[in-house]
Amino acid sequence: MSLRPDLAIIADNVAPGSRVLDVGCGDGALMAALRDAKGVDARGLELDAGNVAAAVSRGLSVIQGDADSDLADYPDASFDYAILSQTLQTTRRPDMVLDHLLRIGRRAFVSFPNFAHWRGRLSLMWGGRMPVTRLLPEEWYDTPNIHHLTIDDFRAFVKGRGITVEGAWFLSGGKRTTSAGANFFAEHAVFLLKS
Repeated sequence: MSLRPDLAIIADNVAPGSRVLDVGCGDGALMAALRDAKGVDARGLELDAGNVAAAVSRGLSVIQGDADSDLADYPDASFDYAILSQTLQTTRRPDMVLDHLLRIGRRAFVSFPNFAHWRGRLSLMWGGRMPVTRLLPEEWYDTPNIHHLTIDDFRAFVKGRGITVEGAWFLSGGKRTTSAGANFFAEHAVFLLKS
């Protein structure tokens, strides 16, 4: 099974034998890959009951929960990595969720769609409407994305909080692209953070 491009980057950069908490783990694809390829002790937190069932059927340790409210229950530094992939923009308080990630994990991976990508900008400029794309297929009224952020927004946020960026990867069309002009050219970003 091949992983989504952002998940593949995360999987490539998690140390073997680590303890991992995957927040918003979906059906557990990343957790299963980390368990099978790297002997990782992976745990998951997922909001959607159907995804929880799918992950548990893979033999994964996943509980149903909400990143906005349930991360406070995890002890400090209880994981080597806390992962939040394509979920940050759907949380009510992304600032608090990131604080918890960096408290729970010694390091945190965060990936998100870049709402400043040139296709979105063109859609707004020429069509005057919120973009609907292959990667963001929902209409404005039906999207789970409630905090539309850009790569530059995220960079400013972590800099303002004194969070160290240990790694950053940018994707366009599922392939890596350079950091130069990433806010304009990248569709997705993956950051490795340390407080």
